[in-house]
Amino acid sequence: MAALNVKIGSLELKNPVMTASGTFGYGLEFADLVPLDEIGGIIVKGTTLKPREGNDYPRMAETTGGMLNCVGLQNKGVDYFCEHIYPQIKDIDTRMIVNVSGDSPETYALCAEKIDALEAIPAIELNISCPNVRDGGMAFGVTCSGAASVVRAVRERYHKTLIVKLSPNVTNIVDIAKACEAEGADALSLINTLMGMSIDIERRCPRLSIGTGGLSGPAVKPVAVRMVHQVSRGVGIPVVGLGGICTAEDAIEFLMAGATAIEIGTANFLDPAVSVKVKNGISAWLDAHGCSSVSEIVGVV
Repeated sequence: MAALNVKIGSLELKNPVMTASGTFGYGLEFADLVPLDEIGGIIVKGTTLKPREGNDYPRMAETTGGMLNCVGLQNKGVDYFCEHIYPQIKDIDTRMIVNVSGDSPETYALCAEKIDALEAIPAIELNISCPNVRDGGMAFGVTCSGAASVVRAVRERYHKTLIVKLSPNVTNIVDIAKACEAEGADALSLINTLMGMSIDIERRCPRLSIGTGGLSGPAVKPVAVRMVHQVSRGVGIPVVGLGGICTAEDAIEFLMAGATAIEIGTANFLDPAVSVKVKNGISAWLDAHGCSSVSEIVGVV
């Protein structure tokens, strides 16, 4: 059988399939549905320095080929995570990674610092697509300076593997990727959701409470593959690809485009066991094509 293990900086994964933040809870919710130890990594739901209530309902809406969401990073804060969630997940036999969000470089850094102290959490994924309350609601991840400011602040306080999640709602994603790399990112994950909107024509109003939300699912995959291809050739650090992955064939596209590993998001809502199915499908494809390692196909396009 082909070797499936990969490395993201110094972080070793038993296989390249991870679950995306916000779509797999803390992993515990899926323990009775899928063998968690067969997943390469689980990225838990977004965690912030202070508790967040999230947005009003409705917060999700189905669209053609995908879904919109505006959950709003609802969580009980990093202290609650450290005290109550971490003890329950620290012994899961896979890489447990925390997605970190904030509203200023300082809150990102303080949240990351608390997670840095957790021995069984080897990495964080930095969500720089959060609203920047100091700059008129603009997300940090849409400018080079904004992205760099967050990565710089976190890198000073966080000493393990730092993955930065990039927004696709930009003019040049490669420039922002380079800015993150220059400030010490160990890897980049992309893409986060695309900004979208859906309207209920009978009620004559948006289907989401705040009007717009993040579009995910198969509809975004071609955009994600393109951006992964561009970024992987513009930086010298590993890239993690996500956006509409539902099958092993989808995942292999991302790997060939230049991703070292992948994340599965929206498909978890359709099939809780999809991550293991995709992992097994990648293995079968590699064996059928005479590959000794998954690394052989990374970036071949």
